[in-house]
Amino acid sequence: MDPMFISAFVSSIQHVFSTMMQLPVTIGEPTIKQSPSTTYDVSGIIGMSGDVTGNIVLSFPKSTAQRIVQLLTGNEVPVENPDFADAIGELTNMISGNAKGHFQGKKRVSISCPSVIIGPSHIVARPKDVPCVAIPCMTDCGEVVMEIAVQERPAMAAQAA
Repeated sequence: MDPMFISAFVSSIQHVFSTMMQLPVTIGEPTIKQSPSTTYDVSGIIGMSGDVTGNIVLSFPKSTAQRIVQLLTGNEVPVENPDFADAIGELTNMISGNAKGHFQGKKRVSISCPSVIIGPSHIVARPKDVPCVAIPCMTDCGEVVMEIAVQERPAMAAQAA
């Protein structure tokens, strides 16, 4: 995986969390994720297409997600409330959109609408033969893990699309 992809998402999560919630993010050591299940119980998911394909998952423990949604919205939002999933989806969208901005002029990339899954041990399908890099991120609200499984499309395939 191109290190530019990793640095774009690391920079993006730090920027979005600090500007939207005044919440600093400390980045941990990236690892290759072996398990197909997400790290935690709440996941915001964005797909990427174009010159770069794959998906990005923001995975939160439920308690961390609740604290972050409260900071983002200014209100305590129960997990069962549809606004909770909307807030997680919007946060995932902001981070992915900001990271996509780092590709401007270098890569043509589109991002999907966010999806949110809430529940223990769920699995997000990832592109075949694409390693998933898990990046732990620590905040005052708890840990968030970015799971990045993207690859650059070969030039021939990108031109045909």
